Amino acid sequence: MNILFAASENSWGGFFDLIRSELPQHHFEATGRFQIDNLKGFDVLIPTMSAVTEELLNTGDRLKLIQQCGAGLEMVDIEASRKRNIWVANVPTDISGNADSVAELGIYMMIGLSRDIRGMAQSMRNGKMGEPQGRALNGKKVGIIGLGGIGKALVKKLRPFGVRISGIKRYNTDKAKKELDLEWVGKPEDINRLLEMSDYVILCLPCTPESTHIINRDSISHMKSNAFLINLSRGGLVEKEALEKALSSGRIAGAGLDVFWEEPPDPDDSIFNYNVIATPHIAGSTDVSMNGIVKVISENIRRLEKNQTPLYTKDSHT
Repeated sequence: MNILFAASENSWGGFFDLIRSELPQHHFEATGRFQIDNLKGFDVLIPTMSAVTEELLNTGDRLKLIQQCGAGLEMVDIEASRKRNIWVANVPTDISGNADSVAELGIYMMIGLSRDIRGMAQSMRNGKMGEPQGRALNGKKVGIIGLGGIGKALVKKLRPFGVRISGIKRYNTDKAKKELDLEWVGKPEDINRLLEMSDYVILCLPCTPESTHIINRDSISHMKSNAFLINLSRGGLVEKEALEKALSSGRIAGAGLDVFWEEPPDPDDSIFNYNVIATPHIAGSTDVSMNGIVKVISENIRRLEKNQTPLYTKDSHT
């Protein structure tokens, strides 16, 4: 089978080479960028961060499977795929090691912002010892928006730090509060309450029409002035102009960003002049996570060969 990988070969820790080594009997091709021009001749598409529109699907003549290498399918036209009898599948974060890897990066950002990693670098350059003074995590309030695989992994990994955790979940809030032993869990309409109480606000939810710009000028106005915002999900969750204004004015203390309004972002963007820890969309890119993802995708391609239903499919097939 012919398999198209919509990214450069060295993206995400060598995933392309890992999957190609696992399935040497198949032909793999990388687009070299987050864009797909034509699907003709391909049986499987791994879209990564590229849009899969109905117009693009019309260029395919034999596509059988759209297999995401992570959880996000918001850029895939699932209905158009269904009409063409194309399977759409992802790799849930909590079965590949991805959720744990993303949670670890979130904690790294929390610590880096709390201990003022930018200030540390400045002190080292200026030969100053014993400063800046940081803030400890113990006793701080963490608000997690989205209690899926990544949110749950964060809850588990944050426990030893002695933080107090609240969350936002679309459904079954009482059940989530009890099962995860959280101080408080609200619904999306309760987001302002969570923002008002949190020292750290961490975004762990999909970007949908309902959640796009969930962090905007109004919602930021409810945050503490010494609070940090951390986005581990999708850039579209945050209104860039509102965030930059909040950072420049000191309305919030800083931000941790692994995802952006456009990717890759302009490295000279003025938002990086403020207290921002930025990483290049690598929260889930670890050895453990990549091996787990390769295992699932390899199994799905083998299933496709045998005319079996792939694992973790969405409503994309009649």
